[in-house]
Amino acid sequence: MATHEQLESTSSRPVLDPTLTMQDESSKDVAPSAAFKRKSDEANITADTIHIGTRKSALAVIQAEMVLAELKKAHPETQYEIHAMSTMGDKNQVTALHEFGAKSLWTHELEAQLLEGKLDLIVHCLKDMPTQLPPKCTIGCIMEREDPRDCVIMKKGLEYKTLLELPEGSVVGTSSVRRSAQVKRKYPHLKFKDVRGNVGTRLNKLDAADGEYTCLILAAAGIIRMNWKDRITQYLDSKTVGGGLLHAVGQGALAIEIREGDEKTLNVLAELINEDSTFAGTAERSLMRTLEGGCSVPIGVETTWIEKGKLLMKAIVVSLDGTESVEAERLGEVLNVRDADEFGWELAQDLVKKGAAKILEAINLNRPVIAEGGGA
Repeated sequence: MATHEQLESTSSRPVLDPTLTMQDESSKDVAPSAAFKRKSDEANITADTIHIGTRKSALAVIQAEMVLAELKKAHPETQYEIHAMSTMGDKNQVTALHEFGAKSLWTHELEAQLLEGKLDLIVHCLKDMPTQLPPKCTIGCIMEREDPRDCVIMKKGLEYKTLLELPEGSVVGTSSVRRSAQVKRKYPHLKFKDVRGNVGTRLNKLDAADGEYTCLILAAAGIIRMNWKDRITQYLDSKTVGGGLLHAVGQGALAIEIREGDEKTLNVLAELINEDSTFAGTAERSLMRTLEGGCSVPIGVETTWIEKGKLLMKAIVVSLDGTESVEAERLGEVLNVRDADEFGWELAQDLVKKGAAKILEAINLNRPVIAEGGGA
């Protein structure tokens, strides 16, 4: 997702330029890998209060509390406060996500507070973060990733478990064009209806006696964190029989945004950084940034560590109606942030060579907000 204006790319290369090699500078997308080597006894952290920003939804607050618990383990001498607020995406629960003209739906208001110094860090789902961050903002930490897959939750009382079992005309609830496009590609006989609201609201809409949804497709990580894992009837990934989907970029990972140059907060976060999640997330975001895609564009990914330092990444770009798609995968050595950024860029180039740019261009031309001059 881009922010309200088209910001200068935080990647080390321009978009879609296969002739350009890596620059000397590391990607600004995540703190330098040297941060992994910091030890808590070298952090020079004072007992001042650290102010943590988060969205106001139940899931977002739980995620902020998870981060708070880890921070207290690492630095029990420091005081912490959580500040929850509603963002643009929270306030408007009616408009479909792909119809918003502005795309930093879950981050903009929080970032304003961060830059004003009212917050020291913001807890985000990595998938909700723009791939081009505002000036003076950076990702200080990506934590260990929860299950990144999508999952199916059936309406209570129905005997179905998987997408493959659903009869013609069944209504699948999702606010993601990535999910609907991939399912349309495999199951054109199913219907789709947008569903907004926090996770609990969506489940209530699903289970309502007069509700029209047969099932929902949601991120497994959120369901697990809300302790509703028993509602999951099917996990979706590339190997799933009867409904394989590739997940959203960054899905399942928590990222912590800080002010650029804020060494104190970076030191506080050092012990929360997970290398595998950071490198995988950086590669995924590099791919999406290169393709200029966002949450309203059907780009799916799947990253798997085959062994330490060796990453397998799959990606797909799908037309909105599911009739056209381009897939690619790449296996390579990823040992640091620079490798990860390069790896995602290379896979994006593979997709472009196969025709992904044509699909994405058609999506942009047909999106109502583009036709109305609202920007992308």
